[in-house]
Parts: sequence; C-alpha cells; structure tokens
Amino acid sequence: MSLRHAVLGMLADEPGSGYDLLKRFERAMANVWPATQSQLYGELGKLEAAGMIRVHAEGPRGRKEYEITDAGLAELRHWLVEVDPGGPPRSAGLLRVYFLGSVAAEQARGYVAAMGETAAEREKRLAELEGTIDWGDDNQSVYGRLVLEWGKRFSAMQREWAEWAVEQIE
Repeated sequence: MSLRHAVLGMLADEPGSGYDLLKRFERAMANVWPATQSQLYGELGKLEAAGMIRVHAEGPRGRKEYEITDAGLAELRHWLVEVDPGGPPRSAGLLRVYFLGSVAAEQARGYVAAMGETAAEREKRLAELEGTIDWGDDNQSVYGRLVLEWGKRFSAMQREWAEWAVEQIE
C-alpha cells in the first residue's frame, strides 16, 4: 500500500485540505497507515502534478482544498481491485521473538510481556476512539468501522498471544 492510494481514497470520499486529510489520518487511519505532515503534503504535490487530484478551492493563508480527478479515481479503483496487496507481512517484533533463545528467559519474558502491554494500550486507545466517533451511513463510517474493528480484534489477539507466550518461556 502506498500513501498515494490512501490519499486518493480519502479524497474519493470528500474533498479536503492537507490539514483536513492529516486530521482524517490521525482519526481514522493511524492504526492502518500513519502519515506525517511532510509525507502527506509531499504526496499531495505529487498527485497534483500527476493530474490525479486538483485544487478545488482556495482559502485564506494559502489553504488549498483538493478533490480527486477522474484519473485519480481510475487509479484508486485499479489499485483496489486489480493490484495484489503483496507478499507475506513482515514483523520485526516476531523476528526478534524467534531469536529470544539467545537471551536469558527473564529478558525474553520481559520482551514478550512488553509486546502484550503495547497491544493492550492500542486496544484501549481504539476502544476510546470508537466512542468519540459519530458513526453514520456514509462510506467513511461503514468502512472505517470495519477497519477500526479489525484493529481492536488484532490488538486483542496480540495481547492474548503475549500473555500465553510469557507462560511458555521457561
């Protein structure tokens, strides 16, 4: 996945400025595809130069609101249904787990327990986030809720696995 397609997807739902998109990323996409301000604004420039988005409106202090073009929508649709999402996922954390036999059992348990704590914190943050969202019937609500639920369930699985794994390390 690329930031390019995330931006196109957000603009397909509704036009927005760089600031608007950054806030949407923070609210809806942080557990899926985080983006920094410099990455986002850089990608907006590239998409505009490629003719996939255009300035829809301009406001005070140079604020630009962007909308997706037909070319951008075609690229998004192509990516959504025709491009293979890629190979197996990589996890630096699980790679480390695989080699934890090289450290003392206490250190290994501590590492795995920390993975569980991180997952529990993420699970809690996502549950809190869910309570702040005014869900509707629009695409962002329907599909955003699916992504949020995936994040909650994945975090719960990671936490449960870590609790189990700590008990397995002698």
